[in-house]
Amino acid sequence: MQGGYSSAGVYPREGSAVAIDKEVVAALDSRTLGPEHKGLPPAAWGRTVREFLATAPHLADLVTPVFTIDRAAVANNVAVYADWTRANGVRLAPHGKTTMAPQLWAQQLDAGAWGIALATPWQVQVARSFGVRRVLLANALVDPVGLRWVAAESARDPEFEFVSWVDSVDTVRWMDQHLGDTSSRVRVLVELGGPHGRTGARSVESALEVAGAVTESARLELAGIAGYEGALGHDRGTAAIDTIRHYLGEMARLHRELAARGWYGAAAVVTAGGSSYPDLVVQGLAELADEEGAQGVPTTVVLRSGAYIIHDDGFYAGISPLAGRLRSAMHGWARTVSRPEPELALLDAGKRDFPFDEGLPAPQLLVGAGTAGLNPAATVSALNDQHTFLRLPGGDAADVPIGSVLRLGLSHPCTAFDKWRLIPVIDDASAADPRVVDLVHTFF
Repeated sequence: MQGGYSSAGVYPREGSAVAIDKEVVAALDSRTLGPEHKGLPPAAWGRTVREFLATAPHLADLVTPVFTIDRAAVANNVAVYADWTRANGVRLAPHGKTTMAPQLWAQQLDAGAWGIALATPWQVQVARSFGVRRVLLANALVDPVGLRWVAAESARDPEFEFVSWVDSVDTVRWMDQHLGDTSSRVRVLVELGGPHGRTGARSVESALEVAGAVTESARLELAGIAGYEGALGHDRGTAAIDTIRHYLGEMARLHRELAARGWYGAAAVVTAGGSSYPDLVVQGLAELADEEGAQGVPTTVVLRSGAYIIHDDGFYAGISPLAGRLRSAMHGWARTVSRPEPELALLDAGKRDFPFDEGLPAPQLLVGAGTAGLNPAATVSALNDQHTFLRLPGGDAADVPIGSVLRLGLSHPCTAFDKWRLIPVIDDASAADPRVVDLVHTFF
């Protein structure tokens, strides 16, 4: 293997201009399957991914509980978001932490993504092991080992483009202290936060102080500004929308002030935007995009939406402005193991299998019977570690018999993928017996 991750821990070869190393991603098909891969049948053990897929497996061949990705829905979502960001004049650096799946990152980059956003130094190292060339760390980089690694990796490969965040003068001093002597400056974005939000300087004035400290640093370079509006709202009510619009206006004010002071280097990045309010970010920040520098410093506006590629049947389905065009690509499949009461069924999936922090799974259909075969009043009332409580008002044992399998709609992909190290990709989640057409590896 010439580049990317190998058993020897080799990083991507220098001089590679690709956004991600396709050879290293493709090599995942050579990995051997085993009992550590939840949901796969014993018939898969000892075979490579490629060999198992050659047996033409179907969903019915897998072991419940199982979590799947719908291939057509993923393709739809990638295309929809690529077209939407392009039409609005902004770039996209999908938040790769949502999936931690290089195979999916490759699809996003192939569709024109500007780079990949991540949240921890270790996640950045995973991305580099697969040859990702441009990484936006949506966090402050204050881990000493991570700092030194980024500096060394930037010096080793001049084509590696990296930026991280700073939100205080103390952060700047810490980075200066722990970077030590380095030939490569680390590019940083000043993060603006908001009252009761997450990280970020709490005012434009304090953000300017942070930027001033960066300009005085011999080891850092001011490369733009960053923010996260999603921490300031959780619905589409008037109060949340007004708060976010005001915040984005402050981000624009900060950028203009930094540009006027001449504190940027050759260009600037302005980044915000999760998967809940990308439309508001476009309205508030897209006008700053000026990659040719016709009005001053060349500026790239970057959205960091991550959940869109998978979407869901819960939180994002209710808040995303593109919910009508995006499709949920994730589903849970669970089997009835107990009918202890007429109106209660226990399924063999739980908190270790499916997300539950932004809404419980929702029963969608009974495999083999379709939506018509499922009690329309059925709901999930609770999850234990390995059980789902399915309530069936007015039902009886014939509604959901022992051994029957249900498809569940899920909410919040960000806490779904981390529960599975290998995820079956099916051709159509609504088919009578979906085909397994791929296996996606995750790195959590």
